[in-house]
Amino acid sequence: MSTTPGGDAALVRVAWTLDVRTRAPAPPTPGTAGRALALAERPCQRGGMQRIIAGLDVHTSHTDVAGRDVLLWHHGSPQTGAILPPVQRAADTRGLAVVSIARPAYAGSPRRPGRTVADVAAGIRPVLDELGAASVVSVGASGGGPHALASAAAMPDLVRAVITFASPAPFTGRDDWFTAMQAPGGLRAAAQGEAARRRFAETDRFDPAQFVDADFAALEEEWASLGADAGAAEQLGPDGLIDDDLAFTRPWGFELAEVTASVLLVQGGLDRVIPPAHARMLAGALPHATLDLRPDDGHVSVLRHLSAALAR
Repeated sequence: MSTTPGGDAALVRVAWTLDVRTRAPAPPTPGTAGRALALAERPCQRGGMQRIIAGLDVHTSHTDVAGRDVLLWHHGSPQTGAILPPVQRAADTRGLAVVSIARPAYAGSPRRPGRTVADVAAGIRPVLDELGAASVVSVGASGGGPHALASAAAMPDLVRAVITFASPAPFTGRDDWFTAMQAPGGLRAAAQGEAARRRFAETDRFDPAQFVDADFAALEEEWASLGADAGAAEQLGPDGLIDDDLAFTRPWGFELAEVTASVLLVQGGLDRVIPPAHARMLAGALPHATLDLRPDDGHVSVLRHLSAALAR
């Protein structure tokens, strides 16, 4: 089991981070007015904008991204879709604008019951068309990874490259898909259906053994904003995370062979949330994939390599 510098306070912060199931019990999902109030209270990135486009809650790093090359950020589970400072910094070094879109049932994006991974990608195209993005590097962290791949399959004319960090592979229906996951209860429940996944959410607890020391260090340092944002997402209810898990354990709605762009799969060798076997499965199925295995990283600390991945 990993230990955290800072004791219980650090664990509380860590408990809100990427793909950590902390619902015991989950707060009720707020209605439209509650979501609108929560959105109004969230500051936008300096110089950027937050707006509703094609019915989705969209964050952009610049007021106008028309004609610009874009880093399309696919957030983890749960997150609000806000642009995190380390993502902004990495994009700035490559001259990219950032577009981040809250998936349905997160933040100000309304729920779409039964959504697939491909459904989310299809909903992104109208947003990018309205914004006038010139080209896209589709980047996904953990639960955002499948959606980054789906966007490349859905928009081959726009997406020129894909980068994923700790992405799950398509569900095989076999028990070995869960092998080496420290806490697969949420995904196992999702494989049984929505009712089972909602029951699981009522008693779920965070297992700190999901993270290694490097993860805790990242959450205390440059990726602290990730934990804070996941906490904000938690306050808006569990539907986004539940729907993500359901989508991951159903057919994704596209084939990996349809992803014609180059894909860089960045994976921590010590990841106990999404183990390295998933990256290897993806690498074997994608036509133009490169596996970048970082042996000393876990599920969160692997994000420290975002700038290096963009530079490749």
